[in-house]
Formats: sequence, C-alpha cells, structure tokens
Amino acid sequence: MKKILAIGFMSVSLAACTATERGAGIGAVGGAVVGGAVSGDVRGAAVGAAVGGVGGALIGSVQDQPGRCYYRDRYGNRYIDECR
Repeated sequence: MKKILAIGFMSVSLAACTATERGAGIGAVGGAVVGGAVSGDVRGAAVGAAVGGVGGALIGSVQDQPGRCYYRDRYGNRYIDECR
C-alpha cells in the first residue's frame, strides 16, 4: 500500500513540471530501480538514478521542441537542428 501511495504522490508532483523535469524524474526513478535490482546495493541504485536522470532530462528536453533533434558535428560539438 505504501508503494502505491508513493507512486501516486510522485505522479501528482510531476504534473506541474516541464517535459525536461518530468523526463529527469522518471529516468532517475527508473534508473534507481534497475540499478538497485541489478547490483543489490545502494551504490548501484545511486548510479542508476544519476544515469537515468541525465538520460531522462535529455529525452525530455527534446520533447519541448517538436521537430528538433540533437546532432553532433565532426568535432564532437552538439547542436540542435530540424529532424531529418
């Protein structure tokens, strides 16, 4: 029952966030669950939360810009342009 309430409160709190913030939150929670399950300790959950949060934020930031994608040039610099 506590898990259901926690998930409910988290989903309500994410309702007022931007797509980037929602992506980071969902990615961090998912990464923590997977990291904790795979490693079986808190450090694995923390690493999973960090990686999932960054990945979720990157995915969420693209949602704020429909029709825009991230690319890298030959020097490794990241830029945003129309999706091809």
